[in-house]
Amino acid sequence: MSTPSTPVTTSTTSPADTPDTPSAPKQQQQRQRRRRRTAERRPRFAIAVTAVFFALLYLPVAVVVLFSFNSQKSLTVFEDFSFRWYTAFLQDDVILDSLGMSLRVSLVAMAGSLVLGVALALGLVRSRSRLGSFAGLVMLVPLITPEIVTGVAAMLLFKGLGITLSTTTVMLAEITFSISYVTVILRSRIAALNPEVEEAAMDLGATRRQALRLVTLPALLPSILASAVLIFALVFDDFVLAYFTTGVDPQPLSVRIYSAIRFGVQPTINAVGTLMLAGSVGLIVLALAIPRLFGRRGGLDLLSGK
Repeated sequence: MSTPSTPVTTSTTSPADTPDTPSAPKQQQQRQRRRRRTAERRPRFAIAVTAVFFALLYLPVAVVVLFSFNSQKSLTVFEDFSFRWYTAFLQDDVILDSLGMSLRVSLVAMAGSLVLGVALALGLVRSRSRLGSFAGLVMLVPLITPEIVTGVAAMLLFKGLGITLSTTTVMLAEITFSISYVTVILRSRIAALNPEVEEAAMDLGATRRQALRLVTLPALLPSILASAVLIFALVFDDFVLAYFTTGVDPQPLSVRIYSAIRFGVQPTINAVGTLMLAGSVGLIVLALAIPRLFGRRGGLDLLSGK
């Protein structure tokens, strides 16, 4: 008795039915890798523009620094390394008098703007009236107003009041101009303080003045010191406001340099400019480093008061 055979069916797959392209997950991975490579690719054009910008900005400064060490009077050919012009600067009584005046003006402006700026910042933050909000907006006006407008306005004010332009007028103008910087820096820092700490001090028997002196001001000390260094650097380098409010003699160092350049650039000016640059950079670095010395995060938050 024969058994019927079971038909065997074989399925054959033609080459045309086999997909040549990778599966969907592999395609997605490849697209992600391409996006990642595109994102990591450096923008060459932006890098080139940035390099040109910094070259145009700092190359003239580098030339001034280089020729301040030139042994000869030439301002185009550098011969030998020498401190000749720094020695000449230290022996120039006129420039030294101007340097002394700039230092005095900077110190007075720093102290005056700190006292008034701290008091104004405290008042603006603690004020709950609309007048306080309006005053806070008014404090931003000097920061966005062209300095030449402020300088001309200060000069016209002193002339209208019959006040002779002198060192005192420069100090008053610089103090008035610097108050806004101190106030803006300290306002956000004061707003970030916990008012309950000061209230706890008063609950423990301290008066409002004692709480301010023993609790609030120590908490603001890093921002106050950083503001002081920043104001000193800004006032010491200021030219526009000093030019419109200074008298005949002595003049601030920036105005003295401008007056000397009008009669021809001397190599001594390169030495003075290099020293001013070094001092300003040092003060700015110190202002940014002070918050770190007090255990706070990055000094770059100085201007925001954080």
